[in-house]
Amino acid sequence: MFNKLKGVEDRFKELERLLSDPEVVQDRDAYQKYIREHAEISSIVNAFREYQQVDRELDDSLELMADDDPEMKKMAAEEVDRLEKEKQRLTDELKILLIPKDPLDEKSVILEIRAGTGGDEAGLFAGDLFKMYQRYADGKGWKVEIMDHHTTGVGGLKEIIANVNGKGAYSRLKYESGTHRVQRVPTTETQGRIHTSAVTVAVLPEAEEVEVNIDTNDLKVDVFRSSGPGGQSVNTTDSAVRITHLPTGLVVTCQDEKSQHKNKAKALKVLRSRLLDQMVREQNEARSQNRRSQVGSGDRSERIRTYNFPQGRVTDHRIGLTLYRLEAILQGDVDEVVDALVTHYQSEALQHAERLDA
Repeated sequence: MFNKLKGVEDRFKELERLLSDPEVVQDRDAYQKYIREHAEISSIVNAFREYQQVDRELDDSLELMADDDPEMKKMAAEEVDRLEKEKQRLTDELKILLIPKDPLDEKSVILEIRAGTGGDEAGLFAGDLFKMYQRYADGKGWKVEIMDHHTTGVGGLKEIIANVNGKGAYSRLKYESGTHRVQRVPTTETQGRIHTSAVTVAVLPEAEEVEVNIDTNDLKVDVFRSSGPGGQSVNTTDSAVRITHLPTGLVVTCQDEKSQHKNKAKALKVLRSRLLDQMVREQNEARSQNRRSQVGSGDRSERIRTYNFPQGRVTDHRIGLTLYRLEAILQGDVDEVVDALVTHYQSEALQHAERLDA
């Protein structure tokens, strides 16, 4: 590990030299590339340098423990104890910092929420989950733009697709993919019986055009009139767009905008993200179970979380986390759950890396 850290520090010094080179400064693309790399590894280098400083101080304190003065010896022993704990903390931090980062982590996301089993109650909870993520995004300063949505007759959502735009959105939301189960008494239930419903969530990294090149010859584009609840026409022009990607059979529909051009642009953005997600999943499968141990399966058929209203309880089944803060979580206070998931999967990735190094 320390050979790797020394190599990172050497590269950091080289980047500092390059960033002060007038020729590099004049080359905008090269300068931006180097400054990004410099920022990416600065946290590792800073932690490594702090570790080295603590290590030097620890050596000095260990020497002082050989002093004949009992008072000096006692003070040195206390300092050794403190420094050994600090050294261990920094060692653990450096191990996590050296875990290869998911290259998609900094991306914005396409969030897809669909009502599953449970009829109207599932649709109502799909709406609750969307509001939860919307509030969470607002708290992070991310922008949420609805791409397409279909409502139920009782005010719920059959499906909603939204773009959550903000740096690092994928790193915080990627573990939300899966089946979310709700247990509560529906408002229409006269005998107070608890019903169980399910909603599926998909979190896709937003794809740039350069990442997923779509051949227009592979697309079948249909236009039709948008329709709202009850089948009433939202407008009188063929503004809604349905795009079918012929090689994969993926279909994306968008009708939220009055402009056909805007609906087509939104549909293509969703299609690119679904294709990127499919590519990543195929790559992950090809890397067998190793990748799963690093980032979780992300299987959207997997039941990941239960929201139990009678008990005010939220349980994440992947990590055995139970919190009695259901109302706060539905209000967008999701960080405690997300932090626990990030820590869990970082730990798994660390164990995997250590097995490879052994």
